[in-house]
Amino acid sequence: MDHLDPRQAQEFLQKNADALFIDCRSEMEYLFVGHPVGALHVAWNDGPDWDVNPHFVGQVRKLAGTNHATRAIVLICRSGNRSREAGETLEQHGFTRVFNVAHGFEGGLSEKHQRNSLAGWRHAGLPWEQC
Repeated sequence: MDHLDPRQAQEFLQKNADALFIDCRSEMEYLFVGHPVGALHVAWNDGPDWDVNPHFVGQVRKLAGTNHATRAIVLICRSGNRSREAGETLEQHGFTRVFNVAHGFEGGLSEKHQRNSLAGWRHAGLPWEQC
């Protein structure tokens, strides 16, 4: 799996129109915190128990279509950890072009335990929206 910082991911998505951009955060994060413009939502894990979604691979495979093994899949989460785990699982199931957005949508925690101040999609000023 390759890791792209948010700006590299945006450039990659612009140059690869067939790539799937998947936000794998929880539904609440996707809806209420916001998400990158154009990102589709497939939760890696979700509340109330935060179990891994047993249908994640199948849902991504369905979105990717018949060329799922070779279609570029770009994954983003809050800070890059869940998307890395989700990407590793996709690779274990035959996906060969998986990319993780390092630092995710909100980036890591600052010294004050706040997000969006160090790194991430929003911190980079890339397009995002709220539902």
